[in-house]
Amino acid sequence: MMSLEKLMPAWVKRVGVATALLLFVAGIVFWGGFNWALEETNKEAFCISCHEMKENVFKEYQNTVHYTNRTGVRATCPDCHVPKEWGPKMVRKIQASNEVFHKILGSIDTPEKFNAKRPVLAQHEWDRMKANDSQECRNCHRYDYMDFTEQGNRAAKMHPKAFAEGKTCIDCHKGIAHHLPDMSQQAFVEPLKPTTGQIARGPVRLAEIEAYLQLSLIHISEPTRPY
Repeated sequence: MMSLEKLMPAWVKRVGVATALLLFVAGIVFWGGFNWALEETNKEAFCISCHEMKENVFKEYQNTVHYTNRTGVRATCPDCHVPKEWGPKMVRKIQASNEVFHKILGSIDTPEKFNAKRPVLAQHEWDRMKANDSQECRNCHRYDYMDFTEQGNRAAKMHPKAFAEGKTCIDCHKGIAHHLPDMSQQAFVEPLKPTTGQIARGPVRLAEIEAYLQLSLIHISEPTRPY
């Protein structure tokens, strides 16, 4: 019979069986601890543990259908703001380190500071969701399984049109869980092209684009409740 020693990898022979077992156990403990920390920082309680979130956007979210509804199915902070896939989740966690840095700096520690930065913060999140095709939305809302006969007239009309044009959820559903910021001073990089074919000059504002396209920011069929 072949001896156990001959079956051992070369590195185990070099470091010894006891050391190899210790490294194996340490690896399990490290990986378990890493995943535990990852899950703990991926809970709603952690998200609202700082008063910047609890006193601002969380209060707004509590008045929406994503927080409480007739079925009891909720979408919590990480459901919408943290990807479920491991790779994208790690990228998002690394990006969040910048948020921790600004927490330490006190960049948005008052309602006034928060509202002043809100247009930029919102635009960053909209851009992120646009770039990943609103993956967090589509984890629950699958276009392939939508029953348009159960939707309101407007939704049943706009959903096929929007998806056919290559739009994604966040293009139309901004403000679904939080108040929309005042974007009147946020200029778009690309100028709007009017129907005449001529290129408009100067910066274009969000309100001008919405008026031009005759679109509004659409909410889901069960509306946000007033305060």
